[in-house]
Amino acid sequence: MKALSLKLDDGIFLETERLLSQIKMPRNSYFNEAVDFYNKYYERQLLAKRLEFDIELAGQDSADMATSLENLDPELID
Repeated sequence: MKALSLKLDDGIFLETERLLSQIKMPRNSYFNEAVDFYNKYYERQLLAKRLEFDIELAGQDSADMATSLENLDPELID
């Protein structure tokens, strides 16, 4: 496990402390879960961007293929 130093804005710290006292969770566990959640959130955001790009690229390839098929000589198809 890695140790790190963390500086929080006063308001965020106070809100976190208030919540931790209510949910009875160790601060370390809370921050580990929060970072894990945020990591998964951004992984999903990056995946969505990659999928968007791939879908756009596949759409362009499909349009190019359709245009090529439309331009074929019908006598060559039969």
